[in-house]
Amino acid sequence: MPISSGFFIALYLVFALVGLFGAARADGYLYIFSLLLMAFGLWMAFSVVKRHYDAKDAH
Repeated sequence: MPISSGFFIALYLVFALVGLFGAARADGYLYIFSLLLMAFGLWMAFSVVKRHYDAKDAH
């Protein structure tokens, strides 16, 4: 896996952790935003992994 993919996975996991901790402390709209931030981070991290294996299978 290229270094850039590892960097983006780490970045998206930081987003997910910030969203998780934000959801634990927030109320109202900020709670929903935090959950969406967590979901976005996880979704993008998994999509980086998916793109890596799709490119590997294409060769």
